[in-house]
Amino acid sequence: MKRLLLGTGALVALANPATAADLYTKAPAPVMPPPFSWTGFYVGPNIGASWEYFDIADTLTGLTFGSGTRSAFVGGGQVGFNYQVSPFFVLGVEGFFDGIASNNSTRPGVVIPGVGLVTASVQPDWVSTLSGRIGFTGPGFDHWLFYVKGGGGWIQASATINAPFATFSESRTISGWIGGGGIEWAFAPNWTARIDYQYIGLQSTTVAPGFLVDTFTISSANVQTLTVGANYLFNWGTTAPVVSRY
Repeated sequence: MKRLLLGTGALVALANPATAADLYTKAPAPVMPPPFSWTGFYVGPNIGASWEYFDIADTLTGLTFGSGTRSAFVGGGQVGFNYQVSPFFVLGVEGFFDGIASNNSTRPGVVIPGVGLVTASVQPDWVSTLSGRIGFTGPGFDHWLFYVKGGGGWIQASATINAPFATFSESRTISGWIGGGGIEWAFAPNWTARIDYQYIGLQSTTVAPGFLVDTFTISSANVQTLTVGANYLFNWGTTAPVVSRY
């Protein structure tokens, strides 16, 4: 009987090609999704706040109308282009435009000899910047982009001079430089959310009312913006450069 059982077992083993090794074959390795690509054009809206600083002085007498920082609501949008040059670095260029909703704030007046009490104010109307961006991302956090940026900025501002006998107002564009940075998060295949900060340092400029033999200098001016926004990324269906994950 013992020999019969052994022989039967041998026949079963020959009839079944499976072996013990087959029972322990490794399962296929899971397929890793391709890394997120930041390459492509993007466009989107933003809202936030701005902080504005202006010095105003009478050029003839050297008297100052005072200075200070005030805040305002801003809103607008941005458009740009990214190119991911490696798994870690993204280069880009961006245009930014926001309207500034702040009230015209008149500074304390000064008495100019021969004229009387004169007051002056500056009202920024909008801000625009054009900047280059350098971003950092990487495997493991490829849906996040940390960036710095720098370039040129422009402010449309209205200056108002009030004298006892007349009022003068002039709008002009003041240019300068910008520096800033931000964080962007890709929460969907073509959608990103971001928070962005900019500092715009502006050149000095002068205002010359026709009814006064005098000029008024706007100096030490700067505008800062802090905005949150969203972008739609036209990323062409591409993937970022792949690195080994061994």
